[in-house]
Amino acid sequence: MSGEVSSGQGSGRRPLRVAIAARVSTKEKEQDPETQLRPLREHVARQENAELIGEFVDRASADDLRGRREWRRLLELAQARQVDLIVVWRLDRAFRSVLDGAQTLKQLRAWGCGLRSLQEPWIDTTTPFGEALFYITVAWAQQG
Repeated sequence: MSGEVSSGQGSGRRPLRVAIAARVSTKEKEQDPETQLRPLREHVARQENAELIGEFVDRASADDLRGRREWRRLLELAQARQVDLIVVWRLDRAFRSVLDGAQTLKQLRAWGCGLRSLQEPWIDTTTPFGEALFYITVAWAQQG
């Protein structure tokens, strides 16, 4: 992502609370979550007025949202309004289903939480254009 994380808040306000989420496949055992986490951490650290509040890592299929305990825990924090922004490595690390993506995005929006993708900087659900691209990208991931 080339742009800064923005909370829409003036200086002197609380930092934007950012959580990072990584998922590695159960099928490819050699995958290391650090491959995703390291650049995600670095990205958040470069942002002005952003605070990394947690890292959430699942070893599961993208299709298995119920089996992804850390993802569910992250959504619970978002629902409690303790997270302002979730940053993922790539959208297909979070979703492989348009329905799951749409339902989750609807929830996140209701909770005041945005979603961004590090490798797909055009995905920023805090903007209307970024939200439209979110749906297109999830549809593409569903085909893969």
